[in-house]
Amino acid sequence: MSDLGSEELEEEGENDLGEYDGERNEAGERHGHGRARLPNGDTYEGSYQHGKRHGQGIYKFKSGARYIGEYVKNKKHGRGTFIYPDGSRYEGEWADDRRHGYGVYYYVNNDTYTGEWFAHQRHGQGTYFYAETGSKYVGTWVNGQQEGMAELIHLNHRYQGKFLNKNPVGPGKYVFDIGCEQHGEYRLTDVERGEEEEEEEVTLMTVVPKWKATSITELALWTPTLPEEQPPADGTIQEEAPGPEGGGEPAEDDQALADLSEGEADLMRPGEDDEDATREEGREDGREELQYGAIDQGNVNFEEEESKQGEQPA
Repeated sequence: MSDLGSEELEEEGENDLGEYDGERNEAGERHGHGRARLPNGDTYEGSYQHGKRHGQGIYKFKSGARYIGEYVKNKKHGRGTFIYPDGSRYEGEWADDRRHGYGVYYYVNNDTYTGEWFAHQRHGQGTYFYAETGSKYVGTWVNGQQEGMAELIHLNHRYQGKFLNKNPVGPGKYVFDIGCEQHGEYRLTDVERGEEEEEEEVTLMTVVPKWKATSITELALWTPTLPEEQPPADGTIQEEAPGPEGGGEPAEDDQALADLSEGEADLMRPGEDDEDATREEGREDGREELQYGAIDQGNVNFEEEESKQGEQPA
């Protein structure tokens, strides 16, 4: 994130010494435990080595943000917790002043991201939990975006497939708690945006992934690898769930599946890539917003918004 747009507050450098009360070495350098009040109003208490913050320490920003953790040569490095001015916080690994490794980010609306980070961004395997709905995205992230094999889990159904540029693409399946799966494929479709834009010289277009159902089967074990698309058992393509006479499921369950097969699903839209920090540590934004309609419409909308008040959830 700066993971989705962040504004960092800069820690005072080694040349901005301010007031210091603590241990020194024979060369007169800050060395050992000490407390410092810096010219910009920030404070630091902890370990020093040869004049630099090194080891365990607590850095408090005048904005209210604070970092509690390990330093290496004036940079956050190792394990540490950063609490941002908006109340969100990150607990995990750091490298060269950035979130890097494994960590948990707690958003102000109780959403959480738990997983891998690379150079301040969600990258690798991770789980984003949406507190308001109870849904969660479990899978791969690339440069802060949901991308790769993943499972999007809702209260009574889940989608398993591949994501690219924050959208589901290609073959996948919906798994329902009633005991069946709907297989299909997400295809990208160009959709025009409104009459007013159509009157402009250049018509703006947006690409919407559209779900195309192919078959309904019994439950099967899912692994995060896309299998080759398999034809239905009877060799025909079904775009609607079988009616009450076509199978053993109750009529209302069949109707729900039939309705879903005709719906569209607008999935994950995590926030944009980082806005470069103007200061080193401070407030971050980038929340994931998950909205999805009734299951009979098959609509699942994901959005991730940005602000400059911290990583603020929806």
